[in-house]
Order: sequence, then structure tokens, then C-alpha cells
Amino acid sequence: MANKDRVFIFDTTMRDGEQSPGASMSLEEKIQISRVFDELGIDVIEAGFPIASPGDFEAVSAISKVLKKSIPCGLARHSKKDIDRCYEALKHAPRFRIHTFISTSPLHMKHKLNKTPEQVYESIKEHVTYARNLTDDVEWSCEDGTRTDMDYMCKTVELAIKSGASTINIPDTVGYTVPSEFTKIIETLLNKVPNIDKAILSTHCHNDLGLAVANSLAGVQAGARQIECTINGIGERAGNAALEEVVMAIRTRNDLMPYETGINTTLLSKASKLVSNVTGFPVQFNKAIVGKNAFAHESGIHQDGMLKNRNTYEIMTPESVGVKQTSLVMGKHSGRHAFKDKLISLGYADLTDDVIENAFGKFKILADKKKHIYDEDIIALVDDSLVTDNKANKIILKSLKVFAGTGEPQKAEMKLDIDGQIKSASETGDGPVDAIFKCIKNLFPHDVNLQLYQVHAVTEGTDAQATVSVRIEENGKTTVGQAADTDTLVASANAYIAALNKMIIKRDKTAPMEQENEKVRGI
Repeated sequence: MANKDRVFIFDTTMRDGEQSPGASMSLEEKIQISRVFDELGIDVIEAGFPIASPGDFEAVSAISKVLKKSIPCGLARHSKKDIDRCYEALKHAPRFRIHTFISTSPLHMKHKLNKTPEQVYESIKEHVTYARNLTDDVEWSCEDGTRTDMDYMCKTVELAIKSGASTINIPDTVGYTVPSEFTKIIETLLNKVPNIDKAILSTHCHNDLGLAVANSLAGVQAGARQIECTINGIGERAGNAALEEVVMAIRTRNDLMPYETGINTTLLSKASKLVSNVTGFPVQFNKAIVGKNAFAHESGIHQDGMLKNRNTYEIMTPESVGVKQTSLVMGKHSGRHAFKDKLISLGYADLTDDVIENAFGKFKILADKKKHIYDEDIIALVDDSLVTDNKANKIILKSLKVFAGTGEPQKAEMKLDIDGQIKSASETGDGPVDAIFKCIKNLFPHDVNLQLYQVHAVTEGTDAQATVSVRIEENGKTTVGQAADTDTLVASANAYIAALNKMIIKRDKTAPMEQENEKVRGI
């Protein structure tokens, strides 16, 4: 494969994606995601913004130590302090990238940076050179590139390459451009920058107009050879280009885009579910590639066509992205061995024995309640077990009774195990969920803001499992809890408790670093 046909995939789920309101990820969750991304075949993983907080620094450092194939990357502003912090976090890796950026559009230079174009130009020379002295893999981005004067962009790109950048990224920071315009930007850089052959051009497109994927692919067709993207397209505002969409577009339309990526597409569904579970952001049913309905056919005409030839209505196979077609596969008579084999077929090959045993126990209980067990049911059980399999959990739900209906106050009676001590409470509320959450606050007094309470059914039918997501906030820190159960109210209690346990852990871990945090915020 000629290098000119290779498109590198740069994932920023744990940096740009985490900037989505409420998408904060713990260190343990980031490490779990990074292992899956490494296996997925992502070329560069932007693990965070090390100067932003001690937690971000710790995450980038930890991820740089566990990656086997992917190149870890950290983000830095045009500041030697930022770049040094980035280097300190990444230096444990045999290969790493420092990604530094500065705004180049007239609007940003004047109102955000309060700098002249000449000052920005000098800053590029100083800081790209500084980063290049720390690593031979430097990426430079011209923030708000698609609103930058083209002649000025060519001038700054030439300087960045001369100063040592081997990757030049053109961000559509506010999702403003369209494919034809973005094509022209890339082509102009390739034609007018004398030393452009010494660097790889990259795209970083936001989705404010719903064009992030289209713009990214237009950039590649024009000559860019790196795409910056996120799993499920998460990111600030309307999100980023979705990794799974750009990869499968290149694979499916290889006749028009004869390029290659190093992505193992059969792991896309697994990566999507993991990111959704960690962030608490459900994937919309009609989401391309990884949505629940992406390979579903309800129309009679479509079903008839599928039965005759699946190519009539499917341009790619479910198996190519790691989606299994089997529906009814497990029941209450299934044993541990069959259950473990099923988990492997669903992409859970690296689970610990404790998680498998926990999930198997929940599976047996569910099999007694439900007539049909679907793949989605099993996935929900495993994801729930991954969340709850934490020996450090301070709070555990022991029992719950709820009284609801018309004409009576909604009431909850609850028992919690808090640090090994069983405590009981009874509360009324504006609905059963409110009563449940009041019980938890009664038994374990705390003051957090409930930012999100979301319920969705895992499968069809009145006996379907419900997956509940809860996001809470305390002093600027957020955590997400998820739980699944055929009883929505039990799932609600466990999801809130899961979020609260994470908050307690985060509170304990960050307390000693609060003073350092304050210093960082002052930058």
C-alpha cells in the first residue's frame, strides 16, 4: 500500500469529546477506552489536555504507558508551560505527539487573543520550534482555520512546517464550512505552500451544520491524509466528525475514495457502546453505522428485498462493524460456558472472571423474568456489571420497595449498605423516582445537582430491561452512573448510587490536588 493511499485516524474522544457538557470520564474509564481504541487500530489517540488539570495530566500519563500500537498525543496552547506539561505527561511512551495550536482567523486573533497577525506568526515560530526540540512528532493547528484568510494561512502553515511540524491540522472549529469550500482550502495549501510535501495535512471538522463527516471526506479527497474524529461523533456543541462514519464511508465507497485506514471495523460497535456507557450519552437509534436501527428493516418491501438478496437494502454487513444478527440465543438453561462464549462473540473477550460471574448471576435472574433474552439484554448486563464491579463502592443498594399510583402519595422504602452498615429510610416524593432519590439523600446526606435522568428500553416488549443514566454535578465535577434492570425504579436507584459512588471516589482523589487546581485555573 502506497503511503499516499493511507489515511491516518486521529481520535480525540477523550479530549475534544470529553468537552461535551456532562461527558467527563474518570481515569479508570479513560484507560479502559484507550485499550479498546488501541485494539481498534486508531493511529493517534489524543488523550487529553495535560495543563488543564492534574486529573487530565494523570490520564494522559497513564494512557501513554498502556498503549501498545497507537501513538499517544496531548494538546498544548502556544505556551512553553503547556508544552512542557504535555511532554512530562507523554515522555513515558516510546513514541508520542505534541499537538499545539493557536487561532489564525481575524475574528479570533482580535477578540480572543488580542494579538496582531505578526504576533501570531512569531508565536508559531517560537512554540512549534520549542515543541520540536522535545519530540520529532509535532502537530500544529490553526484554530478557526476555515475562517482564516487563505494567504495568511499559507504563510503560517509554511512557517509551522519549517519550524518542525510534521502534521498540519486545519480545524473547522465552529462547523462553518461546506465540502466544496473545504476542498478548495486543502487544494490551495497543497498548491501554494512550498514545503507542504514535508507534512501530512489533517482535517478536524465540527458538526454545527451536520457536515463534519462530509467535510472530512472532502478534505481527504482533496489530499488530506489524516482525519481527526470521535467515536459516536461526540464533542463540543453539535459534536465532531464520527470516526465510525468516516471509516466505513472510505471502506464502503472505496471506488470513489481508494484509501486505506488501519481500523479493525469489527470493533466499531464495541467501541461505540463503551463510549456511550462511560459518558451516559445514548446512541440515537437512527445513528449511522452503530445505531440500533442501522441494520433494522421493518418495511415489508425492504424485508422482501432482504430475504431475496441482502444487498438490496444493505450497503455493508452488520458483521463488518461488529453487530451480530442473532436475536434469541440464550435462556435460563444456558450455563456459564455458553454464556462466556456468547460474551466473546459480542466483543467482550477481555473481561475479568469477577465481571463475568457478576453478569452471569444477573443473566440468570433476568432469564427467570423474561421469555426472550436478546443480545442487547446481555450487553446491558455486562455494561452494568462493569460499572458496579468496583470493590471501592461506598454505597450498595440492599432492598427497595416503591408505592405508586393514583390518589396516594408516591412512597419509597429503602435499605442501603453504607461502609458495611445497613441503614433504612422511607420517603415520599413527587413521583416514585423523586421518592427514591430522597431516600438516598436521607441515608447518605450529600448536596449535588441532578443534571440528567434518562431512561431507555434495551429491547422491545413490556418485559424489556430499562437502562437508566444519571449525571450529577458537585463543585464543577460531574459523574455519570448507569444501571439496567427489568424494574425501571431499581435501575434508577442503582444508576444514582453508581454516580454517587463515582463522585465520592473523585472527591477523595481530587481533594489533595485542589490547591494545584486553583493555580492551573489562574492561567
